[in-house]
Amino acid sequence: MPAPRELDPAASAQALFGYELRRHRMAAGWTMEQLAQKICFSVALVGMVENARRTPSRDFAERCDKALQVDGALLRLWPFINRASTPSWFRPWLEVEREAATLRTWEPLVVPGLLQTEEYARAILLGEPRATCEDVEEQVAARMERQRIFERPEPPMLWAVLDEAVLHRPIGSAEIMAAQLHRLLEAGTLPYVTIQIVPLSAYCTTGLEGGFIIAQTRGLPDTVYLESAGQGQVVERAAEVEELTVRYEVIRAEALPRRASLDLIRETIQRWTT
Repeated sequence: MPAPRELDPAASAQALFGYELRRHRMAAGWTMEQLAQKICFSVALVGMVENARRTPSRDFAERCDKALQVDGALLRLWPFINRASTPSWFRPWLEVEREAATLRTWEPLVVPGLLQTEEYARAILLGEPRATCEDVEEQVAARMERQRIFERPEPPMLWAVLDEAVLHRPIGSAEIMAAQLHRLLEAGTLPYVTIQIVPLSAYCTTGLEGGFIIAQTRGLPDTVYLESAGQGQVVERAAEVEELTVRYEVIRAEALPRRASLDLIRETIQRWTT
């Protein structure tokens, strides 16, 4: 278990959380072992979070908050940690995504982040050069937090168009792929999610250069997030947004209808389970 160390709560959001967690735990008169037992996490993890050596998950923050009875004090800090673990170039898009009424996404390579399972996301992020387990866990947590936009009282409409190759590309393991495709099936039955697959038989080449997301927000011009190697780009110029919107419609015109797309996903699951 990491030895306690002095923390400067102003150093980072992670340090502030660790400082406050330790303060509340000690005020309750608990040892790290007692807190770990109450929240069903390891003592080592509690120690690393208190020492700002590990980013806590939202679940960890919620359990600590409840166990220590601090009325949301720890949970209110978690969004700042989540934001800090997100690449600076992606943060402007997060603000757009949170306010969007409709999201239309095209993905030729992998499952869109808003529909990924934790294991699938982790396998992708571990493939990045110089990726560390700690950095990957922070990014996985941030990606899962993005998906909470669907927990809003009025969640955004999501139109996701995927190339069929996404269903066949091995990511992680057969078990991870099967679970991810089951997740797509579940999401595809939700009233605010439409998933369509562009079959390989369509011979469609439009959009193979990269994926993108179009966000529509009531009363505001559309905004696009354009994926690229290393980092993405937020596009707001009307002419560029219009061009990408046309491209999206051309791609979607080649896609299977919703029901046929879900049938194809269901059939492909068999490949990963046999």
